[in-house]
Amino acid sequence: MGFVLRNIFSKKSLQSFKEVNGLNLYGWIIIISLLYLYLVAVFVEGSQWVEGYRRALLAIVKPSTLYLWVIISGVVYHLYNQSSYQDLDQITPLTFSVGNTMKSVVVIVSSILVFKNLVRPLNALGSAIAINGTFLYSQTTTANKAKKLEDERRAEICCFLHRHSTCFQ
Repeated sequence: MGFVLRNIFSKKSLQSFKEVNGLNLYGWIIIISLLYLYLVAVFVEGSQWVEGYRRALLAIVKPSTLYLWVIISGVVYHLYNQSSYQDLDQITPLTFSVGNTMKSVVVIVSSILVFKNLVRPLNALGSAIAINGTFLYSQTTTANKAKKLEDERRAEICCFLHRHSTCFQ
């Protein structure tokens, strides 16, 4: 729900400020959240950082491996969010949220297939709801586009006939 609201309010922000595109909005959100969440992280978890870092180093063979994976993870996540905000310029928040829902389903199904994770009934139900909701959304969107095209075609024919009505007398 939080991501859907973020998408809707981000899109409204993009419509309100024409000089701000999705990438600039993402940049501002990152800067503000860094300043805000850094203080929260230090206050809430700061005392556990040293122990967590030590445990992470013990869990892997070389410290450079940890650093490499942290950097790769951060870059990929940043690029994912950056492309999401660039996409938000082009599509509606609802379409974006449906895409994110499908992405979650793909991640769940992939983890089941690759890692042989067990599927609990509640997880299966949630995935089924997400898949069916996405299917219904795509069907509704396709039907609406077809109806709109048909209405436009009929309007063009009526306009043509009205303009050339004297030719048919």
